[in-house]
Amino acid sequence: MDAVLIIQLIAASVAGAILYTIIGIAPGTDETAVLAPVTLVLVLSGFEPIVILAFFIAAIVAKKLTDSIPVAIAGIPGGVMSAPMVEHAMVLKKHGMPELSIRKMASGSVIGTVIAVPMSLLMANLIAPLSDEITQYASQIFLGGAIFLALMTKHRWIALLSIVPFAFLIQGLRMFYWETGIVPEDQTVFTSFFLGITIGPVILKLAELLNGRSRRKLPRFGKKDIAMRRTEKVKGFPNPFKILTGKEIGTTSISSILGVLTFFMSPVGMTIFLGETLTSRIKDPVKKAARAISSMDGLTNAAYLSGTLIPLIAIGLPLSPTAIGPGGPLFNAPPVFTEENNLHHMLSMSDFIVATLIGAIVAISITFYITIKYAQQICAFVFRFIPHEAMLGVFFGLVIMLAYMDAGIVNIVGVIVVALVAGFLHRKGVNYGVQFMTLYAAPWLVSLFL
Repeated sequence: MDAVLIIQLIAASVAGAILYTIIGIAPGTDETAVLAPVTLVLVLSGFEPIVILAFFIAAIVAKKLTDSIPVAIAGIPGGVMSAPMVEHAMVLKKHGMPELSIRKMASGSVIGTVIAVPMSLLMANLIAPLSDEITQYASQIFLGGAIFLALMTKHRWIALLSIVPFAFLIQGLRMFYWETGIVPEDQTVFTSFFLGITIGPVILKLAELLNGRSRRKLPRFGKKDIAMRRTEKVKGFPNPFKILTGKEIGTTSISSILGVLTFFMSPVGMTIFLGETLTSRIKDPVKKAARAISSMDGLTNAAYLSGTLIPLIAIGLPLSPTAIGPGGPLFNAPPVFTEENNLHHMLSMSDFIVATLIGAIVAISITFYITIKYAQQICAFVFRFIPHEAMLGVFFGLVIMLAYMDAGIVNIVGVIVVALVAGFLHRKGVNYGVQFMTLYAAPWLVSLFL
């Protein structure tokens, strides 16, 4: 590997880190929606495969570091993966510590990255000999994940009973699109349905507001006074191991390891399950919230990196939710990449190691510094000049735009239907993880009944 290629890898990583530091701060920037299109453009533009991988790794790390900001300051997910952290972040915000929330989440994300990179590379080597067997049962793995997560929820029977009907709704809409010629039969609508599930609770609430009687029953509030504690300026490069307490480092490390081991399952579902499990015995609300968000952020970063790297290195097929979504163009982007000729076939193990390390190190160096150093300034700016409603509008507009791009105006209606059903299921106790796993397993599950 020559010096010119190393410079290209560093340049691509810097570009990915800066771009997704900016994108991550914006609320509602779904990981799949903002990572997949840019990656696809790079693939089709003819960049070196190893350069594309370095860019993608830097983009993931940067995005996961900064999407904690809209969660901490406004309670709006920076992306799908940060949705489970909203409740805990709002506890810290209520106590006047949104900047602490940002620092805890960003530090957890760094620890997740540090753990995920070597573990993912190691697991990929261990799994590679089993790639043929795993490939044959990908859909069954997703269904098994949905059932497992359903059994782990409080309302397990409702969650279990929802799997088949929800799969039929998803696949029924797809078949309707194919039969009417809205989309070609070789194209599957995925991203917009994914986002429809994400915004389900919001869409359901907005639909209820159309009812005048329900609207009049809602409580009214005046202007809120938001107090922010003055914190000491961070000198030098921030150290995540000093920002987190010993117990927070421990739970974050455990959750990150488990995130890598469960790379094939829904990262959102595992984040909810492990985040709540690891902090369930903590009584103090502030300590519980701080521990939960740091461990959840570590897990999400670990799950995203491992969910991309392990299938890519070991198998060459997108057999995880992350690989199917944001990482999709790395596996299949005709005519450049196909399932028979992609990064798995083009790069050696040393190429994967170098690209991953450069991407991760560059992103942490740039994005972690910005996030920690200027967390309070960012919070103050958003509180003063960016209304909550504007953030909701951006998120909703993004979903509508992607729905139209996927399958036109008809798909906007389809996504709203999916969102309403997903929102209703979520209200009844069916968490995001079960719904996302069902989305992935839907084609195979429905085929069993036809």
